[in-house]
Amino acid sequence: MCSVKASHAQSLQHKLDVQIRADERSDKDLRYQYRIRYSPSLKFNQTWSTHGFAATGDDFSSSHNTFDDGSADRFYLRRLFLRHQGNYGKTELGVIPTFKGRVSSSGLSKDGWIQGIRHVRDTNSNAQLEIVVGQLNKLNPRQALDTPNDIDYVELEYSASINDLFSYEFSMERMTSLNYLRTELRYRTKKSQHVFAELVKRANTTKVKTVLGIEGEKAYRNRDYAYFAHYSYVSGEFGLRAELTEDFLGTGHGFSAKLESQFTSLPFDWFVRFDKVGENNRILGGIKWSL
Repeated sequence: MCSVKASHAQSLQHKLDVQIRADERSDKDLRYQYRIRYSPSLKFNQTWSTHGFAATGDDFSSSHNTFDDGSADRFYLRRLFLRHQGNYGKTELGVIPTFKGRVSSSGLSKDGWIQGIRHVRDTNSNAQLEIVVGQLNKLNPRQALDTPNDIDYVELEYSASINDLFSYEFSMERMTSLNYLRTELRYRTKKSQHVFAELVKRANTTKVKTVLGIEGEKAYRNRDYAYFAHYSYVSGEFGLRAELTEDFLGTGHGFSAKLESQFTSLPFDWFVRFDKVGENNRILGGIKWSL
């Protein structure tokens, strides 16, 4: 992803991402869209900092506005939180991200938010224990900074590296009034390539979400290409959790593939993506750059 960081003071940083894309869906007219994501952070000292995240879009799992749609020009502050980083790990308090680091294919949208607290404890050099408690049911970006009035989200996750090639995660989740168990296994096949398998099971039922995928980077003719592809299956009546992961791939059998790289002489990237779920297809293509 293209981004830029600038320092107006010793402890102040900014990150800005801009994207323009064409969205062609089999069930909708062609749309031209744009995305702006802005992430400021202020570091007070070696351990304390505050972070924000503002983005276009009017949905928990989407941050795109559509050109020539006067009712869709949205830009909201979606996250604002305090972070303490120490030898033990980190603690975040406020309107926090949905992830502690890398975003899994079966995780909640990276554009989303949780009103609550996250504590990540480094149990040893190869493992972490994460606890998140808060509120998730305010899914409109304009409500993201509202004062929470209920505790409806609880997550307990353990992640570890088995060796240099294998890593895994296991978590128990309570969200959208339902309980889930989630596990992920990743295998590094090459220096810059991973294959992965993910399973999310709705507790006390046979409803599941499964993901099998590959991601990595490949150099070709002096240019680096990043690629990603996965197959997914989501049972019917799996719950709202499926929609909070991605804005297109819902229940049923789905497939997604993406390729991106830099232009040779221009200061931005290009990308293409193909999605399919059931009988519906989507093709995305666009450019990303930094300001």
